[in-house]
Amino acid sequence: MKIKFSKIITFFLTGILAALLLAGCGGGGSKQQTAAKQAAGGGQEQQLTPVKLTMTTWSGYGPLFLARDKGFFKKHGLDVQLIVIQGLGERKQALAGKQVDGIATTLDIVTQIVDAGIPLKQIWALDDSYGGDGILAKPEIKTIKDLKGKNVAYDFGTASHILLLAILAKNGMTEKDINHIQMSASDAGSTFVAGKVDAAVTWEPWLSKAIKENKGNLLATSKETPGLIMDTVALRSDWAEQHPEALQAMVDALAEAMQYWENNKAEANAIMAKGLGIKQEEFESNLETLRLFNLAQNKEMFGTLDKPGPLYTSLQQAVDFGYNNKVIKSKPDVKSMLDPTYVNNAKI
Repeated sequence: MKIKFSKIITFFLTGILAALLLAGCGGGGSKQQTAAKQAAGGGQEQQLTPVKLTMTTWSGYGPLFLARDKGFFKKHGLDVQLIVIQGLGERKQALAGKQVDGIATTLDIVTQIVDAGIPLKQIWALDDSYGGDGILAKPEIKTIKDLKGKNVAYDFGTASHILLLAILAKNGMTEKDINHIQMSASDAGSTFVAGKVDAAVTWEPWLSKAIKENKGNLLATSKETPGLIMDTVALRSDWAEQHPEALQAMVDALAEAMQYWENNKAEANAIMAKGLGIKQEEFESNLETLRLFNLAQNKEMFGTLDKPGPLYTSLQQAVDFGYNNKVIKSKPDVKSMLDPTYVNNAKI
């Protein structure tokens, strides 16, 4: 009886092993079956495409955190890692070294990166600064012309720099009329509030903080230069060519995130504020000085290949401004830096 029972067990185990081997080697194998189940919502864990995006701290990048934390990126097959790097030089190095796949940044920074030999493809417009950037000055400095000979803190070659140049030009001045103190926009804001510089070109929340604490005057803001400071999502062109499906997925996820924001403002604002590491009331206050773009607005901004939208004009403006003021050495081709395909193919 023991021998017979042993043979039965051996036969049973052999049958199981054969079945497992056939399942692993047969046509339509396990990977294909898993993929099919995933596509059909079969409950299997989804294979996600990893994407690393870098950025600085700016409320206009909130939709990226919303798309991540509400699961919209994952829903569309992406594993998006958002990496905050405050220094522009460090962000450029991360792109050049392929440590990140893309960047959320202003149009002027995109032109600098492309000028440095790192081609980028912009696929989504995030926001437009509408008073979110500005020039702060000590109480005794009442006008832009009063900045002559004063120490002004700003980040060379960035949106802050371009805003300053534009405002100075409006007042018949140039960069030679002031003393430049190099520091990031955030550091410029905190340094100004600490009373260590005469003036600073910075952004929210430092603008509101300085005014609230009676530290000085707000001489000018980006309201005076509409379209000059815009933010987009841009991917390295080499990565984009290898992952066209990921680009569409990213646009679809961001479009869905913006639709969710429009219908669930309080919850969405809380999620974005948490992602950015700021209080919800601070984030919502910042929204008063910038405009977040939804899918319909993106379609309008990008236009089509045959009829480019206003984003092309804004980008060309950034290229010309950077070149004329020797921030960049060449003039990158604007059309090669924008791709309207994905916003026009997006469906939510």
